[in-house]
Amino acid sequence: MVRLSSSFNVNSELRRIARFVVVGALCTLVDLVLFALLRGPVGLPTLVANTLAYSAGIFCNYTLSRNWTYHDAQHKALGTQFAQFLIVSLSALLLNNLLVLLLEKPLGQLFNATEYGYLLAKTCATVVVVFWSFFANRFWTFNIDTKRKEQ
Repeated sequence: MVRLSSSFNVNSELRRIARFVVVGALCTLVDLVLFALLRGPVGLPTLVANTLAYSAGIFCNYTLSRNWTYHDAQHKALGTQFAQFLIVSLSALLLNNLLVLLLEKPLGQLFNATEYGYLLAKTCATVVVVFWSFFANRFWTFNIDTKRKEQ
């Protein structure tokens, strides 16, 4: 436990979490707006619209995460780190798609707004997926090698 606390700077982690929230909010906004446009006015099927919008969010998120949120973890090769980020993001996309598809109809009926069920489902899915993405990326994709930093 002492070793964990000595390698875990609370202030640094709080700053990282705050940056994660800002990046996540911005890229989620990109995802949600694009999803609403593609699903609503453009009329794409839910799964296609969600996949395209989520993909735009992935690229937004990786760029800002690497250069701002986890700027001190760039010791990994760009290709390796992006591949890890992509694996986490694609698994999050699968979870996101599953939740959107499962929740669209029931949430629309529950709130008596069947024409907006997809937005309610997307919101719920996003909340769940954000936790998976943070922890997987923090401890795998953008892990900070404290031993390497001390050398």
